[in-house]
Amino acid sequence: MTDGVDDLDLTDPVLASEAELAFEGALRPKSLGEFVGQSKVRGQLQLLLTAAMIQQRTPDHILLAGPPGLGKTTLAMIVAHEGGRPLRMSSGPAIQHAGDLAAILSSLVPGEVLFIDEIHRMARSAEEMLYLAMEDFRIDIMVGKGAGATSVPLDLSPFTLVGATTRAGLLPNPLRDRFGFTAHLEFYDEAELEQVLARAATMLGLDIDREAVAEIAGRCRGTPRIANRLLRRVRDFALVHSGRADVAAVRAALDLYDVDELGLDRLDRAVMQIILTRFGGGPVGLNTLAVSVGEEAETIEAVVEPFLVRIGLITRTPRGRVATPAAWRHFGLASGETALPIDDL
Repeated sequence: MTDGVDDLDLTDPVLASEAELAFEGALRPKSLGEFVGQSKVRGQLQLLLTAAMIQQRTPDHILLAGPPGLGKTTLAMIVAHEGGRPLRMSSGPAIQHAGDLAAILSSLVPGEVLFIDEIHRMARSAEEMLYLAMEDFRIDIMVGKGAGATSVPLDLSPFTLVGATTRAGLLPNPLRDRFGFTAHLEFYDEAELEQVLARAATMLGLDIDREAVAEIAGRCRGTPRIANRLLRRVRDFALVHSGRADVAAVRAALDLYDVDELGLDRLDRAVMQIILTRFGGGPVGLNTLAVSVGEEAETIEAVVEPFLVRIGLITRTPRGRVATPAAWRHFGLASGETALPIDDL
């Protein structure tokens, strides 16, 4: 481990918690050079930041779009760190009134980076205020009510807005068009995930085989956040059982936590089981599927379905979700065959 994490007495619960928090902080790369993956986005960001530094101006506003866990928050921190600028962090759900946004914007110092996570979930009134702030570094504040209300302009310090969204299609066009650069983050390949895992294992002080790292990389859905989470579970298993994380320990740990060789978890398999057995492979409507597995439709659509579509286990049709031949093979079933009950998977 680094940054003093290994100097803490992990037998003390408070210090052990501090060690875990220190690990989480140290795990995030501090520069684009340390950031693994997203090579095209890194090159584009490096150019944008370097050009702004040469011209001694604030960088253009940046929109980071992509699925959860790919590094949007980390990249926002890097934008601030590489420019030597302070960082202010907020989130769309926390900005539900124009006044909330006005309070944040009016307190920014010159050159500050404002990061808004899940920016598509901001209130519409706040979005409209943000248009003028991004373009002219100014907002209009209404004073008074009714016929006597007046608009008072308030100049803002130049700032860089970094917005992150997992649902870029929900952003209104006027807001999306005001970003100077939009980065679309892609899922990681296994070689990149192995680099992420090797770095994290070193920081954890975990003795792990290269083959074991590859085994984890193949089960983490192309997502570094999931990779780091699974690595910690493997570390816990090795600590309790064998003391060393080899391939056998990795497989045993991930089997214990219901993560199969494709990275499917309990909910993924429950969804597939419903489609394959109760509905003969589909088509199945989203709401019917959600009720059948006892989850919200939004969870199925945003969390489960994208991965199942990406690895080719289901397809979307106008009539609903349909299992592919690969899904039948993965679960060891012939089309129309009855499978094990969901609880037995």
